[in-house]
Amino acid sequence: MLLVIDIGNTNITLGLYKAKTLSARWRLATDHQRMPDEYGMQMISLLQHVGYRYQRLEGICMASVVPPLTSRLAQACAHYLNRDPLIVDDEVKTGINILYEDPKAVGADRIVDAVAVKHLYSVPACVVDFGTATTFDALDREANYLGGAIAPGITVAAEALVQRTAKLPRVDLQRPPSVIGRNTVHAMQSGLLFGYVAMVEGMLTRFREILGEEMKVIATGGLAEIVAQETTCFDIIAPWLTLDGLRIIWEMNR
Repeated sequence: MLLVIDIGNTNITLGLYKAKTLSARWRLATDHQRMPDEYGMQMISLLQHVGYRYQRLEGICMASVVPPLTSRLAQACAHYLNRDPLIVDDEVKTGINILYEDPKAVGADRIVDAVAVKHLYSVPACVVDFGTATTFDALDREANYLGGAIAPGITVAAEALVQRTAKLPRVDLQRPPSVIGRNTVHAMQSGLLFGYVAMVEGMLTRFREILGEEMKVIATGGLAEIVAQETTCFDIIAPWLTLDGLRIIWEMNR
């Protein structure tokens, strides 16, 4: 069995693979106050909850965009799961040619997503990841990673509205009755949901002008399925794309 861990700014996502099958997955809140012992005990509990003992793990593969937590999770894995994780960095074999001006500046999760798309889908492609940030990542016909675009995530935008205005309330991200809101809550939901849908559709039109009409669009991240209900611009919805990419990278580096 393989445990994969994606450490993001908002969530820590974990997956347990038996061969190529994702047998269990979990999404936890990223907590900067939690210590390695706490993370270690939590991971043991998660495995036990689905009927597995940590001793059966063959390995652990991890990607992180939160450096302070990388070492804590690595310590937790080593001490509690008896496995040193393979941490995705610029020295790990990925099979992706990165054409970014500074390859080391690309988030590990974005490269992991690119690996998954190269192996599981087709190129050219654009990956839209709905996380703390909404990111767009471009792969050309040779599966080279060209770069992309970064926008504030939907939840970040919603929180900014609350913090920077005097009267706007916090709202749940859900579909309002109409694009024209008849009250403040519906107006905010319209702007957040339909506004982001329009932004995504517009960005994909521009990406397609460069990558070609055959460009595949893969949506991933915690909010992918919510946004996908309001548009036909996605060819594939893959909420656990990063976990698949981590599994593939582990297999490439065994």
